[in-house]
Amino acid sequence: MKWQEYPYQFEGFEKQFDRILQKKAGLDQLRPIPSIAVKGIKESLTLEWTFNSNSIEGNTLTLQETKMIIEEGFTVKGKSLREHFEAINHQEAIEHIEHLVSPSYILTEKDILDVHALVLQKIEKDFAGRFRNSGVRISGANFVPPNALKVCDYITELIEWTNQSEVDILTKSIIFHHRFVWIHPFFDGNGRTVRLLFNLLLMKHGFPPAIILKNDRKKYYDALNFANNQDYSKLALLILQSIERSLDIYLSSLNNTYDQYKTISNIVEEERLPYGQEYLSLLARTGKIDAFKEGRNWLTTKDAVLDYINKRERKRKLKQ
Repeated sequence: MKWQEYPYQFEGFEKQFDRILQKKAGLDQLRPIPSIAVKGIKESLTLEWTFNSNSIEGNTLTLQETKMIIEEGFTVKGKSLREHFEAINHQEAIEHIEHLVSPSYILTEKDILDVHALVLQKIEKDFAGRFRNSGVRISGANFVPPNALKVCDYITELIEWTNQSEVDILTKSIIFHHRFVWIHPFFDGNGRTVRLLFNLLLMKHGFPPAIILKNDRKKYYDALNFANNQDYSKLALLILQSIERSLDIYLSSLNNTYDQYKTISNIVEEERLPYGQEYLSLLARTGKIDAFKEGRNWLTTKDAVLDYINKRERKRKLKQ
């Protein structure tokens, strides 16, 4: 069975899909959003995007150092020139992505090469914007990327599927993300490039950029390895959580509801709940309740927890 024909079904994620689509609909209802209202949110998310994507690949700049380099042009003592360029390059790649975004956008090979060229400019000019021409191996991965001679055909196939498939955008972004990593079309910069491109697809449909957090680096690589064996559950969970987190940030900021979100430990301390912090954290990690991650902490609302409890109670009574 060809990969395009594989029955991609994310069983167990129906509630999370529905919740994300409801939040997206809520964001759409607020459009057109005045640029001044989203300026701060957009700048913050863009900075997070650059910081986290580069950190996943080993860049040691802190969030504040990344901000100083991008916004103020500072040089950070003790950090390599390459790390400085990685921050600048990624920011310019985001700006290029934002320029491409439109409801009618069609993915092209040129755009893939252009984004990669921006990611590696000033760093590896010989490889920037060029598909690899020899084999590669990925440390820690459970597969060997395909022969370099097949890269162009695989990329063409992926582009055609992305532009023509009628699968929903959430599923498409997950499959695209994995397939691109599996092809591994470049010698370097594949991860940063795919995290830019899959967001281009999401942003085309009106979603804010989804950010894979550096604290989830190991989960991310493990999820990609599972996907290599046709198990997309871990990758779906991680990407859906990233999408929902960005939606939460936008909605809470625009509706002034951010103060309703608290750490799970605080909610457990303040409310008399039948569940403890460990169990609620598990519900958050598995997408069972409305929650998003900040640093190492999961944030949710009292209403989200009570809604889960009430639904669980109703199901229990129906079984009796």
